[in-house]
Amino acid sequence: MSDANTNDHEPAFIKKIFHAIGPGLVTACVVIGPGSILTSSQVGAKDGFSKIWVVLVAVFFMGTYTTMAVKLGISTKDSPATLVTKHAGRWLAALIGCSVFFISAAYQFGNNLGVHAAINSFIEFKYWVIIFNAITLLFVFGFRNLYKVLERLMSFFVAMMLISFAVNLFFAKPDVVAMAKGALPLSGLDDIGLPLLGLVGTTFVVSAAFYQSYLVRFKGWEEKDIKNGLFDARVSAGIMAVITLMLMCTAAAVFYGKNMKPTSVVDVAESLSPLFGNAAGKYIFCLGLFSAAFPSFIVNSMIGGFILFDALGIGSRTEDRWPRLLTGAVLLTGMGVALFVIHKQSHPGFEHYKPMALIVAAQAATVLASTLVAETLLWLTNKESIMGKHKNGVFLNASATVGLIILLLMSYRIVDKIVNPTAKKPQASSVEQPIEESPTPPE
Repeated sequence: MSDANTNDHEPAFIKKIFHAIGPGLVTACVVIGPGSILTSSQVGAKDGFSKIWVVLVAVFFMGTYTTMAVKLGISTKDSPATLVTKHAGRWLAALIGCSVFFISAAYQFGNNLGVHAAINSFIEFKYWVIIFNAITLLFVFGFRNLYKVLERLMSFFVAMMLISFAVNLFFAKPDVVAMAKGALPLSGLDDIGLPLLGLVGTTFVVSAAFYQSYLVRFKGWEEKDIKNGLFDARVSAGIMAVITLMLMCTAAAVFYGKNMKPTSVVDVAESLSPLFGNAAGKYIFCLGLFSAAFPSFIVNSMIGGFILFDALGIGSRTEDRWPRLLTGAVLLTGMGVALFVIHKQSHPGFEHYKPMALIVAAQAATVLASTLVAETLLWLTNKESIMGKHKNGVFLNASATVGLIILLLMSYRIVDKIVNPTAKKPQASSVEQPIEESPTPPE
């Protein structure tokens, strides 16, 4: 009798769990992309386990802004861009929409190369990105209830990432004691470089957090679902932390102290083969890479398309046609830049052209536009006329303010590195050179 009762209640329990999550899985998938894989691997290779605490801090602030976005999306019937238009003007909404569009375009370039690297390691073909952009366009335009299909697909890919990267970490056999020490902020920040900035920039993605306010609306959550939304945001932060830390710790165990250079995600994949005694390590890693790249490929383009069209007052629902059209524009922009890089690599004299370094720089540079989105989200969630009783509390405001300051400091650091690329340049180690040096042709 007890077994029958258990079986009767199990489907309801599982259904309840899936009802309480969803938007956070989508957000986690867009954050864990090729740029995140590369930057976390490079930081692990350069600094070992000592920068684990940086991931924890970045995920904490990502969770803070995701929480604010969830409350914003659930507390009001108006879309975020509509609220900005009502309280500040269409000009600010349009500026935010354009900023998010360019952030998405920068990420999409890296996502295209990530998908190409993952599949090309199995079967060499120059135009994989064309195939996957075509598949993505069919996905975007092929379903009326786009969000429902998207949520299920992202759940599958999150599971694949967790399994693939966990297997790699297990065989890498990281130092557990060193990992525990790395969770404490013991090392200084005097050696901040683009890999470390890129790691924060690909984990603390404010545009993705902002998009969560749209996702909870697509999910159909209302004020009565606020607890589910907050639980979902915490699940999302946990997934981001676990996957990023698995990648960093695997790279730390494999590369750190061994004078090895992970200049691309393929380098990371190939280095794992000896751990398994055959090519299985490479294939399992590439499976995880594809599971990270392709979902990010889809969702990132939707962020740029849907937010910009909402900002222009044209529409933001998943059923609307115009946001999907601009999503296609984001896809084609990223594909065009990626094809240029792939084509350039095939020319004599450019065989060693390293586009992955450009991915890291592009991912870090998006922090510049992210500050505007962060300021807007913080402003909206502090307006009682919008949020009512769900207005930010003292702790949430304090956390968000510190996160905003970090974004501003990172923006300053990035601009300084662009304007003065050789100023105060530290002595680079072999694993740092792909990012910190200034080679010709450009990397």
